[in-house]
Amino acid sequence: MSAEAADREAATSSRPCTPPQTSWFEFVLEEALLEQHLQKPSPDPPPVQLIVQFLEQASKPSVNEQNQVQPPPDNKRNRILKLLALKVAAHLKWDLDVLEKSLSVPVLNMLLNELLCISKVPPGTKHVDVDLSSLPPTTAMAILLYNRWAIRTIVQSSFPVKQVKPGPPQLNVMNQIQQEKELTENILKVLKEQAADSILVLEGALKLNKDLYVHTIRTLDLLAMEPGMVNGETESSTAGLKISAEEIQCQVCYDLGAIYFQQGSTNAAVHEKAKEKFFKTKELIAKNGSSSPHFTIDEERLAGYCQACEVLTSSSDDASQQATPYSQIHSCMKSGKYQDLVKIFLEDNLTLSLPEQFRQSVLRELFQKSQQGNDALDEVCFKVCVCNTVCDVLQGRIIDIQFCQLFLKPSKEKIDFLLEVCSGSINLENASEELKRRMAAFLKNLCLGMEDLQFVFMISSHELFIKLLKDDERKLLIDQMRKRSPRINLCTKPVTSFYDIPASASVNIGQLEHQLILSVDPWRIRQILIELHGMTSERQFWMISNKWEVPNVYGNVILGIKDSLTRDLVYILMAKGLHCCAIKDFVHAKQLFAACLELVTEFSPKLRQVMLNEMLLLDIYTHEAGAGVSGERPPSDLISRVRGYLEMRVPDIPLRQVIAEECVAFLLNWCENEYLTMQVPLPLVQTNPYVKLGQLLAATCKELPGPKESRRTAKDLWEVVVQICSVSNQHKRGNDGRVSLIKHRESTLGIMYRSELLSFIKKLREPLVLTTILSLFVKLHNVREDIVNDIAAEHISIWPSSIPNLQSVDFEAVAITVKELVSYALTINANNHFWLIIQADIYFATNQYSAALHYYLQAGAVCSDFFNKMVPPDVYTDQVIKRMIKCCSLLNCHTQVAILCQFLREVDYKTAFKALQEQNSHDAMDSYYEYIWDVTILEYLTYLHHKRGETDKRQIAIKAIGQTELNASNPEEVLQLAAQRRKKKFLQAMAKLYF
Repeated sequence: MSAEAADREAATSSRPCTPPQTSWFEFVLEEALLEQHLQKPSPDPPPVQLIVQFLEQASKPSVNEQNQVQPPPDNKRNRILKLLALKVAAHLKWDLDVLEKSLSVPVLNMLLNELLCISKVPPGTKHVDVDLSSLPPTTAMAILLYNRWAIRTIVQSSFPVKQVKPGPPQLNVMNQIQQEKELTENILKVLKEQAADSILVLEGALKLNKDLYVHTIRTLDLLAMEPGMVNGETESSTAGLKISAEEIQCQVCYDLGAIYFQQGSTNAAVHEKAKEKFFKTKELIAKNGSSSPHFTIDEERLAGYCQACEVLTSSSDDASQQATPYSQIHSCMKSGKYQDLVKIFLEDNLTLSLPEQFRQSVLRELFQKSQQGNDALDEVCFKVCVCNTVCDVLQGRIIDIQFCQLFLKPSKEKIDFLLEVCSGSINLENASEELKRRMAAFLKNLCLGMEDLQFVFMISSHELFIKLLKDDERKLLIDQMRKRSPRINLCTKPVTSFYDIPASASVNIGQLEHQLILSVDPWRIRQILIELHGMTSERQFWMISNKWEVPNVYGNVILGIKDSLTRDLVYILMAKGLHCCAIKDFVHAKQLFAACLELVTEFSPKLRQVMLNEMLLLDIYTHEAGAGVSGERPPSDLISRVRGYLEMRVPDIPLRQVIAEECVAFLLNWCENEYLTMQVPLPLVQTNPYVKLGQLLAATCKELPGPKESRRTAKDLWEVVVQICSVSNQHKRGNDGRVSLIKHRESTLGIMYRSELLSFIKKLREPLVLTTILSLFVKLHNVREDIVNDIAAEHISIWPSSIPNLQSVDFEAVAITVKELVSYALTINANNHFWLIIQADIYFATNQYSAALHYYLQAGAVCSDFFNKMVPPDVYTDQVIKRMIKCCSLLNCHTQVAILCQFLREVDYKTAFKALQEQNSHDAMDSYYEYIWDVTILEYLTYLHHKRGETDKRQIAIKAIGQTELNASNPEEVLQLAAQRRKKKFLQAMAKLYF
């Protein structure tokens, strides 16, 4: 059964309910012009879009006197419009390739259903139950055309489609696109349900073995005549355009092959059927050609299908080894013969028949299998990667990053195989100079990138290397290697065997230094240093890597150790441990610090305390990156150690400021406000700025919310931050004698620099602490004399409302800090509506109205379950609504302005009426009328459209005002419910536009 009934109904229901605009005289004239155009001896092809126009006119619903939507009437006008659409398709000889490129699925579905109707196919009849051989030729051909299109549409829908970049958001356009998308999905759903029947119909068509006929303009005219005038001509065997049996078989075989191939992704056995149909198509094309007046088959696509079927259906016997490289590779992957796979890739490096994308896809599949636990494939992955890399080198492409990763730890076996592939991939006698130059450059760069001289000798002494590089080039390479390391002494003469070269002391030292740099095992590091110190006492091995960095406060103590071996070991263990901390490799960092602690405990109490401090910092990092992320409180032992560090009074211990900073942030994040407020020793508060800042923050948070007289700590915190954000002014006399004022941004007046304060705040995660410090900076931003738009924030009333010396505050830096803080806070919790309102206010203050609306709407959405509940009044205050109104007004969305005016506690009719008078609006205008619940605004709209003569829009406004739930006599609960429902729908529509 075709999808005609359901699809036609869906198609007509999606059309806009407007009366037809074309007069009968214009319609008859249009038909006559089309007839004249199509009857020319060799007319230009009419635009396919005529089909869309005719069918849209014919499928428009009508509206009766009661303003009710009726289905399209079956009158003469609509029948002739449908006939005109069929004539355009007949002029195009019903070529599905042309029709599918220009018509959407719903339109083409409607056209073919009309063809079925006019071809006398009984509605409601399953096509699979009809005997095609007993039907008139044109009727059988109509059924074939419909089912071919159904199969082709299913196949086409399985291909990825590039999304068209949308234009500016417009609600009416988005609704129209959404309707067409839903209609297409409904049609595809029906077609997929009938796919098995369509396949059976087409399989039956292959057994017909007789010519069929398709409707032409003439036969369509005959069908349109009165029944008594036709005389059965359209049902005779010669009516219409003849389609030979072989042409039908060619089309049907190709379409069946495509659907079978698509189904093969879930059922591999179906690939055999696809192969049979595609090869049958190939035979028919070889006999009759690939194009006819009625259809064209893409031979390149057909060849691709055939090749894919050969690969997918090939067996692993000996005969399959004679097939294409694709089938051979597929067979090797299925059977696990990976050495044969490497051989195929190596041979292809000479012929270069496999595309780069195919080579990479095979390598990706091997990597996936290797990562799933098949360790035996690691070697195969490396070998295939080497083959691909050499192929890329010869073709002048960039070397893939995977090769660099696999070659981080080269071995003799890897170098041997690489040289084997290089030798087998280039024929030096026949190769061009360009190929030789590329290969030589690859081998030369490989040598320059290696640290181990054994492997450098293996490459430089190979026969291929000697033939490709001239003597001068080899000498230049050796000079470059010498400059890189003074200990390297390369031989310029070819060496027959690497193993004949005795290893010198400098080579051994270089190897050990390389291992020392890479190792993170503390006992291996100790062993390497003992060996190095046994070979030479002249070197300071803590200096061999510029990546080993130790803070100066520690470096002075460590470098004071007299024993050179102990000094090197302590320095390197400390440096590697700090590096592992920085890259969050906490496991290795703990091992390195533990070994260093054990070592220094024997001889230096000072360094022992240093290591204990660093291990405390490591434990803080480990908890915050692990259990702390899920909200699990730290163990009491860790909290006690943090307190102990802050209270430590051991003299002459080198301290890093970052440890105190992290300890204070740690206590604030885990709400240890009582300790910070009451128990921290006073000398520590006076000497450590982070402890003082932490104490003030903890005390302020502890008092929230509290009476005004208890906010002394808030004032103290305010004064500290104001001093940090103040600039120091200096007067300087210039060459012309004038005195100029110089402002220093990073003031030294405060307890720390502003950048240090910002860095400290970005270590905080506790919402209350972040809200407190954020509201302080917002208040500081708002006290400017030239401020136009205040920023709102929670708890903003606890801060002083003025500053004695406004000129001393760097308000530009304050504004930057507010932006950075709110951005950071939203990374901690993107659903905090107060922080979202601050972000929106910032965008509003900087005239970025679209972004401001985005965040205002997001703030409302997160606290109302995407507006399914009422937005709390402390979120959408009158100030927020007024700013949303101003944003919409400046974006020329005037209907949105009028709707938002209803959200205020007292409706702002003046602003709403003024906005509605604007005729140049960028929003959906009358599409928004359904969201208005204020009857006064709707009455004004009715008057306004009547005055302008806009009948259609006036009718929409009247329809909106006539809804019973807006009747002023209704109970207050009903009116509030109506308003709430419209608020919800409007805000959801706005969110879709701005999210």
